[in-house]
Amino acid sequence: MALQFSELLKKYDVPVPRYTSYPTVPSWKETPTSDEWFQSLKATLTNQNSSWSMYLHLPFCESLCTFCGCNTIITKDHSKAHPYVEDILKEWSLYLKNVPELATKPLKHIHLGGGSPTFLSPQELEYLISSLFKTLTLADENFEASIEVDPRRTTNEQLKVLHKLGFNRVSLGVQDFNAEVQRIIHREQPFDMTKAITDSARELGYTSVNFDLIYGLPLQTKERLIYTVEKTLDLKPDRIAFYSFALVPWIKPAQRLFKDSDLPSSEEKRELYEVARAMFLKAGYRDIGMDHFALENDSLFEAYQKQKLHRNFMGYTDQKSDILLGLGISSISETPDMFHQNEKLLPKYQEQLAQAHIPTHRGHKLSTKDQEQRLKILQIMTQYTYQWKDDSEYSAYKERMSELVNEGLVTLDVKGFKVTETGHPFLRNICALFDEYIPQVRPDKGLFSKSI
Repeated sequence: MALQFSELLKKYDVPVPRYTSYPTVPSWKETPTSDEWFQSLKATLTNQNSSWSMYLHLPFCESLCTFCGCNTIITKDHSKAHPYVEDILKEWSLYLKNVPELATKPLKHIHLGGGSPTFLSPQELEYLISSLFKTLTLADENFEASIEVDPRRTTNEQLKVLHKLGFNRVSLGVQDFNAEVQRIIHREQPFDMTKAITDSARELGYTSVNFDLIYGLPLQTKERLIYTVEKTLDLKPDRIAFYSFALVPWIKPAQRLFKDSDLPSSEEKRELYEVARAMFLKAGYRDIGMDHFALENDSLFEAYQKQKLHRNFMGYTDQKSDILLGLGISSISETPDMFHQNEKLLPKYQEQLAQAHIPTHRGHKLSTKDQEQRLKILQIMTQYTYQWKDDSEYSAYKERMSELVNEGLVTLDVKGFKVTETGHPFLRNICALFDEYIPQVRPDKGLFSKSI
């Protein structure tokens, strides 16, 4: 007997990875040396059809949001910004020295994340981006430059400078519009403030405005979330990232500032997701991947339709690339056969740069099996489908997926399988079936957030 949707949500609400990488970070083992990392970059760039993207991590925030799981530096001292900009440029110069191909291979996408990238002044943003662009070759077609902004700390002048430099997409941290929820998560952000930045970005010519929302926050109720979704739909962002609140107080102690009783129960949280998802779909958004919704005229949905959607550490993107190069503390980079993460602490990061070393914290060299499973999971995450490579692969997974088939989450035959509309919210669970490391990393030990 088929389970009701609410019963499926309850059954599959278990800790599983988000699969922004495979293997996932807790499973990384053998960190590459700097020379091995450079060689991997070079080998990928020499492929005529290869492409690459860049991520800059700008960690500064003026205040701490208690829900946040990002690597941040909380300070009101804006004099810290310029030295950090110089650190990023120093790191970039090390890459140019060791992998000069990065200067000539066209860059498809650059993204600024944090923290709050708009902690930097307009002048500092212009200096950072223009300094990078002077040493880069930008893609002639479909080049995308995007930035995450905090509407409380973003000015029209910053948006003007960035748009002049070629930025065309902006992602607004919203989380929730209810005043009580904002108070307890230490992020008071009136609706009019978000509306002003949204309107300004559109007037300046940004082609895509995105909102980040979170469900499962403390003091969040069904009525309050409905209000948040209604206010969001009033502004009609081109894309919506609807994230599940990841409760990890053992990693982020600030999450201990609210009580367990402040949080929705598991059942209430699942209802929050179900209600909001229905409202997004009714309003014309399409479910294009885990936690992500887009309007049909947005490039992300167009990429999904053409099966050109890509996923990496920045999330879903319509800019598929073989290399993601991350600069700044804690940034993660990837090539087809390696992962690399920078030092997470600013003093250690700066110490390595002072010695003219790439500031490596950890990484992973992917085995042939890793690369095979990575491609499978990437295809499932971006296309909701997978084609078996041969009969033996079908035989290996047929029995393992039988429960998903019986519950209507996937359809399966000798050619491959497809995730059904009902199965979309359970994408992480489906991908976990292809994760060879799950038995080793023990998901029940608090390494991963719950799937719903």
